Amino acid sequence: MAKTPAQRIRKHGSKAAVPQHHLPPVINPTTARTPEKAQNNSNLILIAGVVASLFLFWYLHLLTLNQLTDLSGGLAMPDSLVGGFDPAYIAQLQEAMDGDARGQLNYVHKTAGTLFPLIFGFTWLLLIGTSVARRAVRWALWAVPLLFVVVRLGGNAAIDAMMASAGADAGQVALASGLTVAGWVLLVLALVAGAAAVATRGRIRPLRGGSLGRK
Repeated sequence: MAKTPAQRIRKHGSKAAVPQHHLPPVINPTTARTPEKAQNNSNLILIAGVVASLFLFWYLHLLTLNQLTDLSGGLAMPDSLVGGFDPAYIAQLQEAMDGDARGQLNYVHKTAGTLFPLIFGFTWLLLIGTSVARRAVRWALWAVPLLFVVVRLGGNAAIDAMMASAGADAGQVALASGLTVAGWVLLVLALVAGAAAVATRGRIRPLRGGSLGRK
């Protein structure tokens, strides 16, 4: 039977040969997460988000909502009216669209109309979060895409409720119109906020010791 290290020391004293135990090496040292790899991963997600946002904007506003005008006698959908709409226009639109046409508009709101603001909002939050170092500025810029998501989804619900009413009152029309206009304004402001975040990233350079500073 092999003797234990303690038994060997008792028998041979300082001349005892005690085997040395070493920890096994790291299985895969290349998996260490460096700041460069983290930045590359963020960039890949940002690129995918921007591409998805552009596609969904095209699909929603330039394709689907435009095709729905075939079911409304050429009248534009409320979502496409950047300047809003009034009760007279909605009454005309309700008269031109039957139940099936309104159902298709509602379906568009539940699919592409929901995916576009959510994906755009997430992408812009990530863009701002990875570009702006100052917490106060970051939260101020984050507020714009967050508001856009809330207002856009609320506008979809308001338009669906308005179109489902046999005779939409002035209050319903004003709410849906206001949310629609606010959604377009916030979309433009979100684009400006994203551009400002990218410009801020460009003014940040690494200093000695790996810290970040401003020029």
